[in-house]
Amino acid sequence: MALTGCTVVLCPAGAVGGVDQRGGAPGTRETDPLRPLHIVQKAHAVVLAGGSAFGLEAATGVVRYLEERGIGFDMRVARVPIVPAAILFDLGIGRSDVRPDAAMGYAACLAANDGPVAEGNVGAGAGATVGKVLGLPQAMKAGVGTASVDLGGGLIVGALVAVNAFGDVMDPRTGHILAGARRPDGTGFADTLSVLRERVSGPPLRFGAPGNTVIGVVATNANLTKEGANKVAQMAHDGIARAVRPAHTMFDGDTLFALATGQVEADVNTVGAFAAEVVAQAIVRAVLTATPAGGLPAYASLGP
Repeated sequence: MALTGCTVVLCPAGAVGGVDQRGGAPGTRETDPLRPLHIVQKAHAVVLAGGSAFGLEAATGVVRYLEERGIGFDMRVARVPIVPAAILFDLGIGRSDVRPDAAMGYAACLAANDGPVAEGNVGAGAGATVGKVLGLPQAMKAGVGTASVDLGGGLIVGALVAVNAFGDVMDPRTGHILAGARRPDGTGFADTLSVLRERVSGPPLRFGAPGNTVIGVVATNANLTKEGANKVAQMAHDGIARAVRPAHTMFDGDTLFALATGQVEADVNTVGAFAAEVVAQAIVRAVLTATPAGGLPAYASLGP
């Protein structure tokens, strides 16, 4: 059974984009155009996908979908869609020879709508797992989560995050583990930080351990410059640090995009502060809404 997929955020009118990448094992496409000092100002879609580096192909289908509709950066002889992408590693669960491709990216565009966003084991979260310090058999199922906040005056900040972390997912309010590495004897959570402490004198963890990443998109209707969008993406990573322990390891490819559609004047500090809040909430939602798959339990299946 294949457990992988992709999630596409479309912005056909274009949105000022930013990106911040903090994990040590990223897989990305077209992130440089989003950074300051580059001519492109707006992105037309963002792709989050499973499949490791193979899954970056899903963005090709999104580019084709947008080109067919005349959407893209005007180069006079052609309109070139700007479609940044980031991937997570889910090849260890389900079939490793099935990955998101151009057809899947195109299909995701056709299915896109402005209604409630599906959460849990869908899209880029289909094969997402968390808590892998003791290996995949002791991990738990996660998925995709979303959250948003209305700050008044018409200003909205939202996040969509696919959670495939090496570490444990915490409830930021209590510090309690919601999903993570489980003890081999079945008596509860191992606590990744405790495991790492016990291994201080031992051999280093094997690279990949066994493949992780938190990837997501923060979207707002604020009017931001490109520099402002990059700052929001940077501040949004605080949300990962609040909800994942440990975050931004050498085994994670943690990457967050920011998109600003420009309808409401807003202070970048306010947008960034609440970007971190909704990212943390979306990460929690990703584990609360996940269901068991690939032989791994989820939060909903653990019971009281």
